[in-house]
This record gives sequence, structure tokens and C-alpha cells, in this order.
Amino acid sequence: MAIIRPFNGLRPKVALAAQVAARPYDVLSAAEAKQEAAGNPYSYYHVSKSEIDLPDDIDTHSQQVYDQAAANLRKFVQDGTLFQEDQPAYYIYKLVMNGRAQTGLVCVSAVADYNNGIIKKHEFTRPDKELDRINHIKTTLAQTGNVFLAYNDVPEVNALIEQWQEQHAPIYDFTASDGISHTVWVVNTPTAVQEITTLFAEKVPATYIADGHHRAASASLVQKELQENGKITSVDNPANYFLTTIFPASQLAIMDYNRVVKDLNGLSKEAFLSNLDYFFNVEEIGHLPQQPTMLHEFTMYLEGRWYRLVAEEGTYTTDPIGVLDVTILSNNILSKYLGIQDQRTDKRIDFIGGIRGLQELVKRVDSGEWKVAFALYPVTIQQLFDIADSGNVMPPKSTWFEPKLRDGLITHLI
Repeated sequence: MAIIRPFNGLRPKVALAAQVAARPYDVLSAAEAKQEAAGNPYSYYHVSKSEIDLPDDIDTHSQQVYDQAAANLRKFVQDGTLFQEDQPAYYIYKLVMNGRAQTGLVCVSAVADYNNGIIKKHEFTRPDKELDRINHIKTTLAQTGNVFLAYNDVPEVNALIEQWQEQHAPIYDFTASDGISHTVWVVNTPTAVQEITTLFAEKVPATYIADGHHRAASASLVQKELQENGKITSVDNPANYFLTTIFPASQLAIMDYNRVVKDLNGLSKEAFLSNLDYFFNVEEIGHLPQQPTMLHEFTMYLEGRWYRLVAEEGTYTTDPIGVLDVTILSNNILSKYLGIQDQRTDKRIDFIGGIRGLQELVKRVDSGEWKVAFALYPVTIQQLFDIADSGNVMPPKSTWFEPKLRDGLITHLI
């Protein structure tokens, strides 16, 4: 069963919460973060993407960057921008985007649960990305990025969280520049804290990583290193846990994660379209972008025209991986005709989160830098759970969750 704990969160004073809050470090470039943080000395990008305070040509994985992050975090604490909770607490974090709300519990989850498979994964991690977060955690002595977890709804947990929101005022309540609202409550009464801890221990057999595989993996590796070096002497050591926000599955929505490819691998447009007929029902649908409307349906943009591709029966299997649209696309188009065998490393393919819309696909292809774009129907949360339960992993860049948790609102010190 899931082991979660309250913790002494490091968080901004109320008047500065909106200025501190920053998008996750891995969804934007250093240049974009620098632009967003311009004129805002309180932005958490100074911690999560501290290269913005260094010369533009700095190696973003150099120790100087991590040292700068640690210095900036210390400064925020020293000048009172951030303060640490005086007693362990849970936090309720509600996000509203385009009228849709999702409410999660901010806590620390046990590294042991991650290592033992109670916290389930659905993606491979890359060693270079792990090392970046390892160095960031070890230098700052903080987990500054949140791991987004999901779980199958437990009515008692949902009811408790709803009741707390109704009976208590939030500590933060603001709308960010992108229109997403962020509201946070602190749960610090001993009775409520114990009830939450017990409910998860008794009612939640597993949690699932929705977003943040590298953050989770790095927390585990840091804990292992500290333990091997004799620096963890108690089961209550903060490094035995990592920062998570856990959402009930019923409230979550996964967005599409689309692809663009640089060329047709030597094929003419006519030959490429002819090949697609073997595995798809292909229909030209005009100049206007159209989203896929169901599983196993794709839309494709090529030379100014949109096409609808519907996978024929027999082109995919019914196992948790084979039934995924990302697998169908990979097996029947990307690898078979476009020569893309490893999407994680091939520079001829790029991935576009659905939050950017189909116009981003049009923009990329019309620029001439990319030849063809594919729009996919989103993976469902149940598909994610099924794959994680089976012990398999999804193909790269299969899921895109929105809205994103903001960094800086709650940090876990180790």
C-alpha cells in the first residue's frame, strides 16, 4: 500500500506566491525561462533554471549552474521570500484550466515505494536527464520539482479533501498569466494529517507516475548514494521521501502528443501516400486542421493538405502496448516507411505537446524545416494504468498532462 507522509514544506510568503510560482523546469528552454523571469527577482526559475543568471553560453549541466541554484535558494530563504513550515503538513493543490478543475494532495512519497513498484512507471528514463536532477538535488539539498502521481479514486479521500476545502481558507489563490488558477490549502491539524496518512496506507494499493519520471528516479538515486555513504541514519530522514502531488484518476485528462518528421525518407509524396493505403483508410480532408476524434484515427499534414488516417483491423494487437496509437504510428509509418527506429535519439523526429495546438504542426511544416506532421488521439488514463500494471513502458512522448503544477509553491528540503 502507498506510504505518504506530511512534511515541513518550504513555501513563499503569501504576497509573493504568484511571483515565485514557475512552470516546471523541463517544459521550457533557458531562453524562454529568462524571458518569463525578466523583471521578477522572485521567480523560482532562479532556482529551477538558474542558468538564466549566468552567461548565455554557460553549459547548463555545469556545476556552476547547480551552485547558482543553491545560492539563489539560500537567498530566498534569507530574505524571507521563502519560509519553512514549522510543523509537518499536507497541502491541497487545486488547478483550474478552461473551466476544468483537478485537485491533488501534496505530500512526500516513500522512495522505497518507487523502488519496490508500489509507485508504478510507464516510461524509460535517460541517464543524462537523471544526472542533471541528481546534481541539482545534491547541490541545493532540495527537491524543487514535483512528481505528478495518479491513483484510482478512493471516495473517502475525495470526501476528506472536499470537506477541508469547504471549511478552511486557502493560503494561496491566484491566476497565472496563462489563465490557469492555482489554489493551495495547508492541512496541519494532527487528526486530519493522521486520517490522510491512514487512508492511503489502507485504501491505495498503488500510485502511478503521470509526469516526472526523471525527478522520481533522481530522488531514488540520491537516496541510494546517501545511504551507501552512511549519511542516512534514520527511517525518518527526509531523503527517504520525495515531493509528489497525487491526483484521483477521475479528474485527470491527458492531451495529445504529436509528431513532426523532417523528410519522407526518400519517398515521393505519391509513393508515401500509396504505401499508407496498406495499413490505413486514407482520406484527404482539406486545408483546415482537424483533430482525431477516436482511438486509432490520426490526422496528417503534408504539403499544405490534411489527411485522415484510420488504422485497418489487423495492423495492431490488443495487448496494452500494441493497442496504443503511438505504437500503431511507430510500427506502420515511422519505422516501416520513414526509417525512424528509435524515437528517443533520432534527430529527424520532434514531439509537439497538444497544448500548442494543431497550428503549431502547420507552422513547423510550412516553415520547410519539417516535411510531415501527425496528430494523435490522446492516450487514456486507463491505458496508462494498464501499461504500468503490466510492467511495460510506453513509447517515448506518449502523454502530455495539463495543467502543469507550478514549481516553487512547495519545496521539499532533504
